[in-house]
Amino acid sequence: MSPDPTNPPDPAAAAEGNEPPAPACVMCFNASDPTGAGGLAGDISAVVAMGAHALPVVTTILMRDTAAVFDQHDVEADAVAEQSRYVLEDVTLAGWKVGFLGNAENVSAVAEILSDYSDVPLVSYMPSLSWIEEDKLQPYLDAFRELILPATEVLVGSHKTLTDFLLPEWDSERPPSARELAVAAAEHGTRYVLVTGVMLASKGNEQFIDNVLASPQGALTGEKFERFDASFIGAGDTVSAALVALLAAGSELQAAVGEALAFLDQSLDAGFRPGMGNIVPDRFFWALPPAEEGEPEAPTADPGEGGAPETDGHAKGASRRVH
Repeated sequence: MSPDPTNPPDPAAAAEGNEPPAPACVMCFNASDPTGAGGLAGDISAVVAMGAHALPVVTTILMRDTAAVFDQHDVEADAVAEQSRYVLEDVTLAGWKVGFLGNAENVSAVAEILSDYSDVPLVSYMPSLSWIEEDKLQPYLDAFRELILPATEVLVGSHKTLTDFLLPEWDSERPPSARELAVAAAEHGTRYVLVTGVMLASKGNEQFIDNVLASPQGALTGEKFERFDASFIGAGDTVSAALVALLAAGSELQAAVGEALAFLDQSLDAGFRPGMGNIVPDRFFWALPPAEEGEPEAPTADPGEGGAPETDGHAKGASRRVH
């Protein structure tokens, strides 16, 4: 979906009470990311690009650049709740997105708000939090597992991150399947998982990674991407925010997952490197003018410092989605 600038709202119609209908509104609880790559900036741009309206609630402020996270300054739990309550008393909500909430106290505050709107679909995204000290990380993960997962329709995360989160004691030589991760999530009340970055080790598939929507009964849908050595930031927030925007607008789950993954693929293909670190997805690729003939192709990214990418397997260039 994309906005139509040729049809702006008619002020006279609005004055007469004939206002056009508002787009689906999605409340996003997430961190403030000053790079604009992920967090609330990523949520807002992805939600808007899909034709919905974002209601951003700041949970913590990241100190980071495009290569790594250095620190965070949390927003107090009461302030997180108050930001959302005022808006919820005014605006009709169609979807929730939960990203990084900062600490266990904020998890509890957000869960209490979610409990009042159990009929609104919730997409939760679990990013890699390897930069957080263990004594702070474990209480956060425990609270998220206990309080957010029971309300979650779809849990989104990379294969490695979801394995560490849902199956921390997994000791088999083979990695868990998307279905096994969905079974583990279902034990906490989550209905589906969207697992990104699943490595395909079977013969002939080594150059691809998979992205799979699964329930405890098995894989439901997904898309394969060709694997390249490139690192992005903001990929997980992009696909999860796009997914909830589509669900909020009334799309069926499997169709919404397919469209969200296609949107992610094209956002990464059009991605750019604003600094010296990783590539940032361009969520407004559809608004860019076509490249002039003879223009040089943008360089492929090298793996970035500061941890594994949220979704790897893409490099800039033509679309590499395979079915």
